[in-house]
Amino acid sequence: MLLQFREYKRCLDMMSNSISLPPAGLLRRFGALIYDALIIIALEMMAAGVVVAILEALVALNVMSYGSYADISDLLTRHPIWSYVYTFYLAAVWVYFFVFFWTRAGQTLGMRAWRLLIINEQDGNSISATQALIRLFTSGFGLANLTVPFDQQKRGFQDIWAKTKVVVLPKVN
Repeated sequence: MLLQFREYKRCLDMMSNSISLPPAGLLRRFGALIYDALIIIALEMMAAGVVVAILEALVALNVMSYGSYADISDLLTRHPIWSYVYTFYLAAVWVYFFVFFWTRAGQTLGMRAWRLLIINEQDGNSISATQALIRLFTSGFGLANLTVPFDQQKRGFQDIWAKTKVVVLPKVN
């Protein structure tokens, strides 16, 4: 964690000293997206498992029952209220993952593997939660990155809207 902070601080110092970091290209962005997708799948499975385990424990303690549903999975996918609550919960986990990492470290785990960093376009600092939400909701599940080859500054559609840019960090010796 300390190494990541030092690397981040060094890159910000480089930017303030007018040494610009190169913008991230399309393939690097998609590489990070694939890494992050695998992490999100695992995270969503754990989040869903927690809900299922809690509800199964409540059924075992006779605090609740399946009612007319076959099992917990059927209840969580077909119930008129719980299906929306469960879907919202899983979406919130997904959103929180990106907003947390983008605002705290400027990069997700997949972006770190590909040495990518999201910074504020105006001052080069870390992005705000509002910018992170704008990036996330305008990204089209990564498809908005298809504008990168056509933009002179190599920005994705989400970067243009959120006033951010994704840069490639130098290799750490």
